[in-house]
Amino acid sequence: MSDIRPVRRKASTKAEQRAEMIEQILDAAELLFSRHGLYGVTLKDVAKHIGVHHTLINYYFDDKKALFDRVFARRAVVTSERRMGMLEEYERAAGDNPTVEGALRAFLDTDLDLYIEGGEGWKNYAALASQVANTPEWGAAMMDEHFDPVVLRLISILKRALPGCADEDIFWGYHFVTGALMLTLARTGRIDKLSGGLCRSEDFAAVKQRMSTFMAAGFLAICRRASPA
Repeated sequence: MSDIRPVRRKASTKAEQRAEMIEQILDAAELLFSRHGLYGVTLKDVAKHIGVHHTLINYYFDDKKALFDRVFARRAVVTSERRMGMLEEYERAAGDNPTVEGALRAFLDTDLDLYIEGGEGWKNYAALASQVANTPEWGAAMMDEHFDPVVLRLISILKRALPGCADEDIFWGYHFVTGALMLTLARTGRIDKLSGGLCRSEDFAAVKQRMSTFMAAGFLAICRRASPA
């Protein structure tokens, strides 16, 4: 079977050529950063990967951190907006009766679909996002900037779904959700070894099938435990 790929039209104007070159740089940097982290990649590495002189990278980006920030922001806005839209749609559909699992599916499944359907670029971004989320020095600020609005929207729906639950327990519940999600996005391969190949860290579809149900049960359990008898 032939490998069918979309034919990329040759850029004809300087603006198109510039945009295409920036996309090539971002794709290469995303791949390298996802494998080696911010400190394990140089601008020369990125230039070598796409076959250009490193001064061209400097022409478009002031320094490595500026390139890293641009790489992260490129897809962050996509997943954040998609999840916000799905949460809003779910909230309208649920009316006065939102459920924990329904809210989590709007938040988690929408994100996981990008890694299931989006190809290697999105899988590279997944690994990169996991690194950023686990880097207190500067990663927390990046997560705050790009994801706080959609996370707080999820929290607001969870509060409506769990009216008797303490805010503290809901925030801890979200903490556990995002921790599991970030480990999933890292695709470390550990579950592959532990399960003897029964489970694969690449299998985002299997995660999607289970994660929201599992996490919803956790929210309900800690809220039930904390409720007065």
